[in-house]
Order: sequence, then structure tokens, then C-alpha cells
Amino acid sequence: MFEPARVQTLWELVEYRARASRGAPMFFDGDGRTVTFDGVRDEALRVAAGFRELGIGAGTRVAWQLPSRIETVVASLALARLGAVQTPVIPLHREREVGFILAESAAQYVLVPGTWRGFDHTAMVRGLAGDGVRVVSVAGGLPVGDPGGLDPAAAASGDGRTTWIYYTSGTTTSPKGVEHTDATLIAGGVGLATALGMSAHDIGSIAFPYAHIAGPDYVIAMLVSGFPAVILDSFEPGRAAAVYRRRGVTMAGGSTAFYQAFADESRRYRKERPTAGRLIPSLRLLSGGGAPMPPELYAAAGRELECALVHGYGMTECPMIAMGTPYDSDEQLARTVGRPVAGARIRIARPDGSEAATGETGEVTLKGPMLLRRYTDPALTAEAFDVQGYFHTGDLGLLRPDGHLVLTGRLKDIIIRKGENISAQEIEDLVHTHPSVAQAAVIGLPDRERGERVCAVVTPADPAAPPLTLGALTAHLRAAGLMTQKLPEQLEIAEELPRGGPLNKVLKAALRERYTQSQ
Repeated sequence: MFEPARVQTLWELVEYRARASRGAPMFFDGDGRTVTFDGVRDEALRVAAGFRELGIGAGTRVAWQLPSRIETVVASLALARLGAVQTPVIPLHREREVGFILAESAAQYVLVPGTWRGFDHTAMVRGLAGDGVRVVSVAGGLPVGDPGGLDPAAAASGDGRTTWIYYTSGTTTSPKGVEHTDATLIAGGVGLATALGMSAHDIGSIAFPYAHIAGPDYVIAMLVSGFPAVILDSFEPGRAAAVYRRRGVTMAGGSTAFYQAFADESRRYRKERPTAGRLIPSLRLLSGGGAPMPPELYAAAGRELECALVHGYGMTECPMIAMGTPYDSDEQLARTVGRPVAGARIRIARPDGSEAATGETGEVTLKGPMLLRRYTDPALTAEAFDVQGYFHTGDLGLLRPDGHLVLTGRLKDIIIRKGENISAQEIEDLVHTHPSVAQAAVIGLPDRERGERVCAVVTPADPAAPPLTLGALTAHLRAAGLMTQKLPEQLEIAEELPRGGPLNKVLKAALRERYTQSQ
């Protein structure tokens, strides 16, 4: 029987599930493959042996930038078996982000997919990797070897040391390194599994980047509850829905953007096939997080897809904080992000540090076994925790009398686009380098598909010159190495930026209100 408190390493959990669900499917992919729980365990052992022959072992720092595939999960489990320190990198990241992450994490090995979706990751990483960093392309398959020679001690390193480093932009121009242990990720996954109540009779889905911290969070929930999932290396709503129909997926989602995409796809599907019925007949649950969910979207997506919709709250520093459950009321699911998950303690703090009353808005702070171990930057760690040991999220919210958490805003100047944190300052700094720009402010505006979209508001350097176009601006930002996900989707030209306060700061709230109303 699974006892979360007794499991400290990811590999222990893999072994447990391989024994408990021997012969049962763990993964399906878009090409028709099926791999069992014990099959994944066995392949991970062979790959661990292959990695060991390359010189990877306990404590070796390995970054990987791989798409969501069965092989990627196998590779990460193999590294966990060896006790390596993993640094997952989102596949859409480019030179700016990848270069910083490789240097800051002191990666010794980097796993890349070769050319994926028309982009040569091997060439990029080889151009960024410093001396002594080994770039390993897995385009031809993962390395394998004889697992009989593996050191058994490497699988039992539940000593609380860092085994995962994730990077998140937060509010700064440089990404923040977030250190996790196997135990912190397991605690998050157990919280997710407990809230969702999935069983071996369900089929889930992973169509979001497995390199996001939600990747192992979800896989751990699979290992805890024993349910399989469809895994896709990219999200295209029509293709995903077709695979989900074929496989009988019962839970789909990923973020607010996924809810909207599936609802839109359902409308198209019903219009083209009036007698075909539901888009995914087996679907009973949409779940996700990563961005605000408007109540209107909750109602529209649930009605269109004819299923329940549960939304949650997490972050790179704490993969699971709160989560709705299938047993909550429609009002709770539409208006809140659920109750704190198992093990999480949420405290709403006033500006003076005292605890807010029930229903009073303040900063969301928390404790729990799923919290990061520390940041790679000790100064950030010192700033993030108060004297009582609570972690300060930078998000504003309140706890209702029913125990559910409502998020009301953010202290941080970030934009959450499709579940990813984007630093407004980073983009502003680059926008300012365009010769046609005098001043710039970057804001997030509500967007039904993305959660928020990136909007650049600029004043012209020469008002008499032809106005800057969005295409010219994005071309400039691409040339500066900004990743596609961070490029502005809207450009507004203003005579001046609204300012106020003792430091004459740009009033971004006024800009958001102005351009939200003008849509």
C-alpha cells in the first residue's frame, strides 16, 4: 500500500507503481504507442545505465531541453535513478534564457532533441555551452546500457539534497533558480492526486511542456494514483481532441488557455459534425492552473464540453498550493482556486506582517513539504521567507470562511501568458533599445485564449516619423534573442505615459484600464 510519508525519492515511487500496476498502461502517445508502468521502469533502468557510461552519476548536473514525449519522461526518471541534479529547460526557450540557465546552473551535460519543430537545438546549445560541458543529442534515441552494473546506493539518496533546479523569470530580468528535492516534488504530486481523486480507471493527458514543474507534478500524481495518460509533444487542439477521443481520455487540461482552446474546438466540431455528439465523449474533468480563470470561462467551457472544471494554484517555488476538487460546488469552482492541498498551510499576511482575518485581502504566504528547498541565489532565499518560516508568494488573495482561496491580484509586475511567468521589465529593457522608441511600458491585458497577452505601450522618439509597427518591433526583439512566447502581441502608441507618485513612476494600472476598455 502506498504511504506518501515513507517515500522520499522519485525512484522509490517508480518502483512501487511498477510492482503494483505491472502490465497496466502508463503512457499512450499520438503515434499509437503504449508503454506500461513496469515497461517505463525497465527502460529507465537501461537508460540510466547508458547515462552512467557517459559519466553521469549522483550529483552530476544535467540540463535537458526536450519536448513532451515518453522518452523525455524516461530520461528524467533515469536521471532520478542515478541521483543526478536535473535542470529542465522549456523547449521554446532560446539563446537568452538557455545561455543564462546553463551558466547559472553550472550544467555539466545538456540533453537536446536535435532539430525539433524546425529549430536546431543542438547548434544553439553548442554555441552557448562553455568548455567542459558535454552536449548530448538524443535525436537518434536515448543511450542504453546494462542496468546490472548500476550502483544500488544511487537510488536511495533521500537525504534532502537538491535534485532538481527549475528556472522562473518572476519579476526580475534574469531567471531565478529554484531548487527542489525529490521529496518536495512528491509532496506536490500527492497534493494534486489527493485533490483530483483519479483512479486506475481514468486516463489523463500531458500536452503541456513536461519541462515545466507541472510535468513531474503530474507524473507523480500518475504514480500515486495509478492512472495512465496520453502524452503529446505539442498542443494542437484538433489533433489533441482526436487522440483523446481515440484513447478515451477522462481528464484533460493544463491551463486556462487549454480550457478556452478545447471549448473553441468543440464549437467547431459540433458545427462541422452536427450529429457527432461531444468533442471528447469520455471527458469528465478539465483541470489546470497557471493563470487566472474568469468565471465566465468556467461556465462556458464546462457547458460546451459537458464536464466538470477544476482549477488550481501553484508556482515553480511550490508546484501545488491550492486545488479545486470534483466535489466542490459550481460557485466554489468558478470563484476560487480551491482549498489548500494536503500538507499546504496558507496564511494571508497584512503589510505589517500580521495575519489577516478571514475574508480580508493580503499577501498569500505559505508553508508545506512541497515548498522549494531554496533559491540558487542565497539573497533571494533570505528575502522570500519571513521570520516565521512562511514563504511570500507576491500574490494577493483572501481565505473565505469555507476555506477556499481567492486570488485578487499580484504584487509582482509579471504577465502570466499560457501559464508562463513573463517579466515585463525584461521586455521593456529591450523595447527601449529600438531607435523609434522614447519611453516604453509593457503590461498584460486580459485575453480569452492566453489568460493574458503582452502589450507594449510606447511613446515615439520622433513624433513626425512614420509610427512604429508591431512587426518592426517584434523583428527587433527577435534579433535581440527574445523568445517567441515573450513577444508583444499588441502595440499601442501614446503621446505620453501616465505617471504619478513621489518617484513619478509609470502608472501601469491606468494603462491596463485604458487599453482593456478600448478593446
